[in-house]
Amino acid sequence: MKRALSILATALAALCIWSCETPESQPEPDPAPASLTLSADSFDVPVDGGQFSLNVTAPVRPAISGNPAWVSVVDGTFDKYRISYTLRVSANPDYTPRSATLTVTAGSLSKTVKLSQAAAEKPVDPEPEPPQTAIAEKLTNPKASAAAQKVYDYLRQQYGKLQLSGVQAGGTANNNDNVNAVFAMTGKHPAVAGYDYIFLQYSPTPASWSWKVDYGDISAAKEQWSKNGLVSFMWHWNVPTSKEAWDKGVNEANFDGYNFYCDKTGFDIRRALIAGNWEHDFLLKDIEKVAGYLKLLQQAGIPVLWRPLHEAAGNYTLYGPGGAWFWWGRGGADACKQLWKLLRDKLEGEYGLDNLIWVWTLDATPGAENQYADWYPGNDLVDIVGVDIYVENTSAQTRQYKAALALSGGKKLTTVSECGNIPDPEKSFAAGDSWSWFLAWSLDQKEYKYNTEAYWKQLMGSSRVLTRETMPSLK
Repeated sequence: MKRALSILATALAALCIWSCETPESQPEPDPAPASLTLSADSFDVPVDGGQFSLNVTAPVRPAISGNPAWVSVVDGTFDKYRISYTLRVSANPDYTPRSATLTVTAGSLSKTVKLSQAAAEKPVDPEPEPPQTAIAEKLTNPKASAAAQKVYDYLRQQYGKLQLSGVQAGGTANNNDNVNAVFAMTGKHPAVAGYDYIFLQYSPTPASWSWKVDYGDISAAKEQWSKNGLVSFMWHWNVPTSKEAWDKGVNEANFDGYNFYCDKTGFDIRRALIAGNWEHDFLLKDIEKVAGYLKLLQQAGIPVLWRPLHEAAGNYTLYGPGGAWFWWGRGGADACKQLWKLLRDKLEGEYGLDNLIWVWTLDATPGAENQYADWYPGNDLVDIVGVDIYVENTSAQTRQYKAALALSGGKKLTTVSECGNIPDPEKSFAAGDSWSWFLAWSLDQKEYKYNTEAYWKQLMGSSRVLTRETMPSLK
């Protein structure tokens, strides 16, 4: 009995001890955050895509909206006011960067996350072959002189590497006044000198005249060639507006009825291409006369960059119906191409000129490109495609270059055959424009304000520009 009581007392004592102890305290719950917190508010995503985590702390379960089709959001578990989202971004197939702004919302709270993804890298085109390797190797005249072919070979070798400097003669257009003026400014002579048979009808002027012009005097061209420069001739072809005007020219040396602008002469190229018309007779006489002067250059061993019928391509109707700049462009493309062919047949075939490198010249008027192909005589009748450019800057003229290059399918050299302000060769090469030479029309800095003395010095001192002093002998 005592033993039983003892056990009971022990149990009661234990129960008393247990009941008198303080119960174990439970942890207090985390307080809800008062704000919305993001692990980052912007991400730069690789172009090939990928995934990353966005950790969010919020007082209530947040949600993400605004994601475009190329971004997907994988939900996480919201626990203790925290959630981790997985954002998956697909690869960018475009050549432009893209971005998105996602919105994270939790009740009345919101924040944005910006995603930026780089553009896909454009595939690198195969390295183009050097321009000169695509260019026709031979002149179109199979009987071209060795000297003419040598000049052409040299131009091919420099194409895409260096550009020749040039200037057009002023005054009677058969002198080196501008060539020497460039030297006075810069200490260097242009590699190309341009001359013009613009006063052919006057040549030679009567002995009694105080004003003199005689294209039989080729001393300027001879000097340029003898000092390793190249010679270019063009032809502002003056024509009589009537048979009576022609007769006055022949009999009285009165050429008041002559002109080359469409708005100043009614000379009709289409009639001139038909034998039996006085216009046709006049063409043949003038071609014979210019051939005689070109023959003097041939006899002196001087190759000629020859560019007649300039600026016809691309300006037909530019000045109104039938309002081309010059009469040889007024009758349309076919008539102009026939005249080009007639010139070649006469000068090469009948008069035996083998020193001519034929330069076909485009009008660079914006929008004219869609007419070029109609006017082009063809790769078999053209050696070089020139563009005459007059713009109020010295920037690269890539529009004109591409149009000229496309015209021949890349088979012909292209050149700035005439210009006002000179396109900067450094800018041209940087843009991929491989002009063969530039020929400044005038040294008048009032008319061509960017052709300053400082700019000429920059041009003639450029490592990308050839001057007469850096030209080899091509004789």
